[in-house]
Amino acid sequence: MLPAFETTFAVPLSCESCIKSVSTSLLKLDGIHTVSASLPAQLISITGTAPPSAIVTAIQSTGRDAILRGSGRADTAAVCILETHSRTVRDSVRGLIRMVEVAPGTTVLDMTLRGVSAGRYNVTVRETGDISRGAASTGGIWDALQAGQASSAKGVFGSIEVGAGGLGSVFLDKPIGICEIIGRSVVVSRQEGQFDREDADTLVGVIARSAGVWDNDKTVCSCSGKTVWEERKEQTAKGML
Repeated sequence: MLPAFETTFAVPLSCESCIKSVSTSLLKLDGIHTVSASLPAQLISITGTAPPSAIVTAIQSTGRDAILRGSGRADTAAVCILETHSRTVRDSVRGLIRMVEVAPGTTVLDMTLRGVSAGRYNVTVRETGDISRGAASTGGIWDALQAGQASSAKGVFGSIEVGAGGLGSVFLDKPIGICEIIGRSVVVSRQEGQFDREDADTLVGVIARSAGVWDNDKTVCSCSGKTVWEERKEQTAKGML
């Protein structure tokens, strides 16, 4: 059984009834242990084993949006934004992987794809973080040489099945630590082997550290002056999940 971890979300809350509505929706999910809220801070905190993407969906079902503000302890969370390098695609962002190390050497991964063709997609962590030429410049599968066979390498994260609507998701755990994969790249594709051609359904991204719970209390970006909700609207329009 996976250890529980804490996740915090910014949610527009105007009254105690809002908190009750969101809490009721969240507690219907499998894996939710506790839900708490702060009206002044406009934050919802959840402890459990439910995927962050499922939590967002549950909050959105109440008519409110949600922005992930932090997961797990400090230095135990990571994120990977997946993009296609195909020039035929207008909105290049097509996926997201959220990662939390819930115990030493155990990391959960919440992977979501949107706007790609139906089919089975292989998910692998690569040797380098070079995505300058898309999947072709990322190197081999991480840990494949040490493991002897690519299929048993730490860098094989399994697969995602995408339906006819172009949406797919998977929630799984791997025996790795966040520190092992920071700075490496992820390739999500129906292709295998050497990526000698780019297509709209081959996605790449670099794994970067993400904020732990209570590490990120930003409400206005110091660079643009935009609120987190204005940034959220812009990123959603670009295809961010």
